[in-house]
Amino acid sequence: MSPDIQLEYAAARRELVERQLAARGIRDPRVLAAMGRVPRELFVPAAARKLAYSDQALPIGFGQTISQPYMVAAACELLGLAGNERVLDVGTGSGYAAAVLAELAAEVLTIERIPELAASAQAALAEAGYQQVVVRVGDGSLGAPDRSPFDAITAAAAAPRVPPALYDQLAPGGRLVLPIGTRGDQRLVLVVQTPSGPDVRRSLPCRYVPLVGAEGFPS
Repeated sequence: MSPDIQLEYAAARRELVERQLAARGIRDPRVLAAMGRVPRELFVPAAARKLAYSDQALPIGFGQTISQPYMVAAACELLGLAGNERVLDVGTGSGYAAAVLAELAAEVLTIERIPELAASAQAALAEAGYQQVVVRVGDGSLGAPDRSPFDAITAAAAAPRVPPALYDQLAPGGRLVLPIGTRGDQRLVLVVQTPSGPDVRRSLPCRYVPLVGAEGFPS
């Protein structure tokens, strides 16, 4: 990639942060800085790179999408990461959200059910400099019990309810952010682990692909 093209992408990232994220209410300075550092152009198909910094979801194959930047930023802000957390990312897709999380947390494990997407995400993460992110192929709705507990869990696919397996893998006081609802009507919710059970604290309208798996929607 030529230096001129790299400068164009860097300028597009700055504009995205200022005009689409900060202007729409994203306030966490760590999240804004992370969104300004991750090269989204490396996580979209080559044919769609001219749209890499448009604030929209884009197809990445296999019926999946790379999430809208605003929704990635909103989810990260809801997680309230300080930098020392262990995070589980469900639904790797392109790997873009995992890269943003790697800017914000100490450890990131991401799970993708489609092997081809997992492989391309791992390659994109390596190219972008996020080799520390662990990519796993599997049923993300079941989480990663062998690596739990997690301080934070996020999912880039909508579930009909809070998946018990994911909630059970939270550390005390841990945060889970994921879309909940039907295939066509969803809200991105923040669920906090408490001694008395799940505490849903915030939500906003959203639209994601369905979470497919044992504790998601049937395939």
